[in-house]
Amino acid sequence: MIKHVVMIKIQDFDVNEKMDKLVHIKKMLNSLIHKIPEIKHLETGINITIKTSSYDLVLITEFNNLLDLETYRFHPEHVKVIDYLNSVKKNVVAVDYEC
Repeated sequence: MIKHVVMIKIQDFDVNEKMDKLVHIKKMLNSLIHKIPEIKHLETGINITIKTSSYDLVLITEFNNLLDLETYRFHPEHVKVIDYLNSVKKNVVAVDYEC
């Protein structure tokens, strides 16, 4: 089993606009579970604490193997999410590990 964990920090928008964008990203990510069969588990969460070191949103996905993870990365539906994310992100960090 491969876990893919991504943390996203978006640009500095006003509070309401920032939350709207985070909710939109969360919905886009959550929809992928129904569009990409290689995803075995998907969860997202919007950060509830305010710290300068905090990221705004987390994505945790699980795949059977690295090939499935690579299929997900290049899937057209995932690419659509990445395209939107690139327009609003400040920083993204990710880790993939075997469990």
